[in-house]
Amino acid sequence: MSEQKYFQKIAELLKVPAKGVENTVELLDGGATVPFISRYRKEMTGSLDEVAIADIRDNITRLREMDKRRETILKSIKEQGKLTQELEKKIQEAETMTALEDLYLPYKPKRRTKATIAKEKGLEPLATLIFAQEKFDVQAEAEKFLSEEKEVKSTEEALQGAREIIAEWISEDSVAREKMRTLFKEKAIIYSKVLTGKETEGEKFKDYFDWKEPLVSVPSHRLLAMRRGEREGFLTLDITPEKEDAIAVLENNFVKGNNEAAKQVSLAVEDSYKRLLKPSIETEMRLLTKKSADEKAIQVFVQNLRELLLSSPLGQKSILALDPGFRTGCKVVALDKQGKLLEETVIYPHEPQNRKREAEAVVLAFCQKHSIEAIAIGNGTASRETEAFVRGIEILPKEIAVIVVNESGASVYSASEVAREEFPDYDVTVRGAVSIGRRLADPLAELVKIDPKSIGVGQYQHDVDQMLLKNALDEVVMSCVNAVGVEVNTASKQLLTYVSGLGPMLAENIVKFRNENGPFKSRKDLMKVPRMGEKVFEQAAGFLRIRGGKHPLDASAVHPESYHIVESMAKDTGAEVSDLISNKELRRKIDLKKYVTEIVGLPTLNDILQELDKPGRDPRKSFEVFKFQEGVEKISDLRIGMKLPGIVTNVTNFGAFVDIGVHQDGLVHVSELSNQFIKDPNEVVKVQQKVQVTVMEVDVNRKRIALSMKDNPGAVSQKGPKKRTEEKVSEPKDVNEMLSILKSKWKS
Repeated sequence: MSEQKYFQKIAELLKVPAKGVENTVELLDGGATVPFISRYRKEMTGSLDEVAIADIRDNITRLREMDKRRETILKSIKEQGKLTQELEKKIQEAETMTALEDLYLPYKPKRRTKATIAKEKGLEPLATLIFAQEKFDVQAEAEKFLSEEKEVKSTEEALQGAREIIAEWISEDSVAREKMRTLFKEKAIIYSKVLTGKETEGEKFKDYFDWKEPLVSVPSHRLLAMRRGEREGFLTLDITPEKEDAIAVLENNFVKGNNEAAKQVSLAVEDSYKRLLKPSIETEMRLLTKKSADEKAIQVFVQNLRELLLSSPLGQKSILALDPGFRTGCKVVALDKQGKLLEETVIYPHEPQNRKREAEAVVLAFCQKHSIEAIAIGNGTASRETEAFVRGIEILPKEIAVIVVNESGASVYSASEVAREEFPDYDVTVRGAVSIGRRLADPLAELVKIDPKSIGVGQYQHDVDQMLLKNALDEVVMSCVNAVGVEVNTASKQLLTYVSGLGPMLAENIVKFRNENGPFKSRKDLMKVPRMGEKVFEQAAGFLRIRGGKHPLDASAVHPESYHIVESMAKDTGAEVSDLISNKELRRKIDLKKYVTEIVGLPTLNDILQELDKPGRDPRKSFEVFKFQEGVEKISDLRIGMKLPGIVTNVTNFGAFVDIGVHQDGLVHVSELSNQFIKDPNEVVKVQQKVQVTVMEVDVNRKRIALSMKDNPGAVSQKGPKKRTEEKVSEPKDVNEMLSILKSKWKS
């Protein structure tokens, strides 16, 4: 298929203009990144967003891979001397990889099978005769193939061999395989059983010890849970439709009458299904459903990570960060407005030392000495106790905000090579506290230093395709970094790595050049960085900011390639570029149509005007101070019916986990997220969202909390799916039970 046909095909699939698809592919082939194309090439794409551009990239890659496979298959069959015009036409017209492989299957080199052994015994002519299903004496014909030399000693052996050949023909028939595939997709049941003797050891999978449900409706998280149980050696899984339905489909396709030959074909059909087709299609279904479950789980992870990365930053403030602890004390660090470590110490306000007065003095001294504007407290062990201690310091200035910060992944960062490189002379406790403080100031800049899988916002992240997961997470990090923009004179190497076009080597070169030559004074100076070519500069420059640089637009998202447009606007209004930025009335005089060219259109010009209004604007929401309920610090403080403020820490397919300040997240099951029935929790909640919840159930011993966001907690939604009646095992009734079963499976 020609590339032009591909462009049209993708355009129809994504419901976008074909020309936009063609131009996008051309840009991608030329090395342009998704963020760059989306932001700076709107005229070429028809203003396609990042999602559409990524979809185009993925589809053209898939179609090109199909073409490579198509060429390989045609070459292989041609070399065998079996390529007919009809077969070539079918291969050329195949639209999926599955269809291609089905057509190739009869010609694909294979290991020695029962059918090949039967063919070696000379039984293929008998199989051909029987498969035609004409009326003849089957036994008499079979006798003609008896041979001591070929070890065909009886008519039954001859017929058995013929049926094995027919069974393989049936299993390799592309039409039959597609019909069987459809049957599995529509009517297969997935069965889960516990392995004998594994009941106690595999207790965490007890809900799946005797479970069945339609494959078409199994949720991704449940499928991944069952597969994990199978992989860990506690469960066996079977995916199959009713045998009678499958046999009926095949007989309708291959059995042509009721004579002796047809009866032999009927026996071959049953053998083909049981021995060849069922295992083959079941394997396909396992791969297909696993891929689908992976994609859904990864999508959940991607959505959560995006919300977390784009959390509201406190901004450039002097911060006192505390990593709480009881016996080992609370690590305290003071950071300046750029996140630089100024001083560190340890205080012991809690048991067993209980040096509270001394700790108060240290906190106050640090606040005064370093002009502290905010205090960040990690949400781990002793968090609420430390928060209460800090808030209880009577003479602490009220204007200093005290904020509890999610510290997930801080310990991973503190022991990482990145942290050792940043703070070679400090131990992990200092590094962890610094990470907590910096995360408050700018979550994005700090979180890019941590493997996303360690941040705690995923679902079954260790069970999904790891390469697929890595690519998806890298892409969302890149998207977020470029959406916000990066201050080139203060950004870490890790943050710069995700800027469009850069990568690890250039990011390191930029930091090294900055350290050796001082801050960049203009975007043009970036061209002096080793290995910074014009193409890379084009991709990266618009996303890099230089505040206080030589050119006023260096601090904005206006690309250097468009500076001349703004300079023309300024000249036409009798002003300087800086005047256009500061004077709204001057901007109102600009007639954008005057600056439209064959290359630059209104989409780019409108973007420029918006950027002049708020140069380098941060797309993230303004920071709002959040405070947990005072007096509720431990799980034992909770009471049924309590209404509490909380922060969403993770969203999964089955609900949302909410931090209510008691060191243990509570679960709001999907059925308790809204007064109305919802299918996807993301319709209602996002990671880092501030919510109000009601405590429904508390199990202090097992540290499990069930919460609700309904006005009337526990009420049944008016609209919702009917309960399945065919299942042997009911769904967990208790929300805490759901927490115990599912949380253990996704959170490592």
